Amino acid sequence: MFIDSHCHLDRIDLSRYQNDFDLFVQDAGHQQIEHMLCISIDLERYPAMHELVAAYPQISLSVGVHPTVTDGQEPSQADLLALAADSKVIAIGETGLDYFHNQGDLAWQHQRFINHIEVAKTLRKPLIIHTRDAGQDSLQVLAAHGADRVGGIIHCFTEDWAYAEKALELNFYISFSGIVTFKNAHAIKEVAQKVPADRFLIETDSPYLAPTPFRGKPNYPVYVRYVAEAIAELRGISVAEVAALSTANFRRLFAEHL
Repeated sequence: MFIDSHCHLDRIDLSRYQNDFDLFVQDAGHQQIEHMLCISIDLERYPAMHELVAAYPQISLSVGVHPTVTDGQEPSQADLLALAADSKVIAIGETGLDYFHNQGDLAWQHQRFINHIEVAKTLRKPLIIHTRDAGQDSLQVLAAHGADRVGGIIHCFTEDWAYAEKALELNFYISFSGIVTFKNAHAIKEVAQKVPADRFLIETDSPYLAPTPFRGKPNYPVYVRYVAEAIAELRGISVAEVAALSTANFRRLFAEHL
């Protein structure tokens, strides 16, 4: 059985499921998807996302505002605390730093990141970290604000092994997306080979970043199998073992909240 540790279920194309979310969830179960963590990226769509998945115990939620979101409500710590106290919510984020989509004075982005870290520590819920072109600064903020006390996930990992080692030291898990199936993703493949067996996860980031052979097309949680297959080949183990390890790792990380 597989766990998709990062997906956006309120944004996937349900046309192949007759626009019926229940059919989608049933199909995921039939294809050995045991659990899905549905990730928040803004506060405006969060209530509808919560309503969409509320009836499904095999789906958990995060609460947070993505670092690239520049319109809508700016999340105060009080806002995040109120929403994330819900038992359906097991993680805070996704949050972090992104210097690719945003440039200039990014003090607001840093403060947003810090607000998420403080809420995570208060609620003792792990963080979901997005970082792009801001790797070292992201680690520095995590370290400076004691994020190692709750740990979390560096999602859609795109850095190198030296970076992974630093993230592991901060009590974070490394999550691999469909990018690990791309032919030229050499640094990520190296990390997938070297990361300790008890510290990696798998994800789709659905509906984005579909793995080979679906690259460029809509992504779905059922495609997490292709991520597992790529990691299995890189590590010289079976797909079943990758599934078992990543599932055990996810359940260990979120043991207090599942």
